[in-house]
Amino acid sequence: MSVDTDCAGQTAIVTGSASGIGAATVLALARQGYRTVGIDIDLEGAQASAAEATTINQLAHLAIAADVCDEAALVAAFDRAFASLGRLDVLVTSAGVAETTAFMDIPAATFRSVYDVNVVGTFLCIREAAKRMQPGARICTVASVAGLRGGGLSGTAAYAASKGGVLALTKSAARALAANGIRVNTIAPGATLTPMIAEHWKNEAHRKRVEGMSVLNRSAEAREIANGIAFLVSPRASAITGSTLVADNGLMMY
Repeated sequence: MSVDTDCAGQTAIVTGSASGIGAATVLALARQGYRTVGIDIDLEGAQASAAEATTINQLAHLAIAADVCDEAALVAAFDRAFASLGRLDVLVTSAGVAETTAFMDIPAATFRSVYDVNVVGTFLCIREAAKRMQPGARICTVASVAGLRGGGLSGTAAYAASKGGVLALTKSAARALAANGIRVNTIAPGATLTPMIAEHWKNEAHRKRVEGMSVLNRSAEAREIANGIAFLVSPRASAITGSTLVADNGLMMY
């Protein structure tokens, strides 16, 4: 495979690297010459992504098992990742969970658990990455159009609120880390063909309804979202920080 060496020698940590957008991002960054460490609770999946990345650019890519909600384990994972990489240029926070329980039926414990993964987990990753980054480093979080719309597609209140939290957290981080020379942006995908929505897409009527809400009348591929992330963390996006790239096939135009 051809490799774009614009970022040769640079390094990245990608959470949620075992599947979906996270796995696609590991591969997209490998094609740009990055060496990566993937962090996921699914170690086997993360190892598979790392192995495929190695076939792309012939560099050593590492996978580490950790839960982004477990602060001590996550700090240890970042210590290990940084020791392996030697420097940290990029962080992508793809780890997340979906939740589709109807508004009036969501237990408080469920709401908290979704928020813990999607918002607190994202915050912890940003904090730990920033401690190890030098000026010029970049961070990209992964939100969702659910955070812009308040749900209404598949994810309901807990999910939409958590992704809205990621949007606000990203802006806060961009302000806080600007003095350190670190750019922070987020991508807000619409419906994307990942394991997270696979079960819901078995309902053909639901899939057609959601896809029909977008101008392009389709779902995105994970690699398409990963390409957007790769742009946001690239030197080509050097003037962009605190911004949200909406990648939704035109759904938010309505």
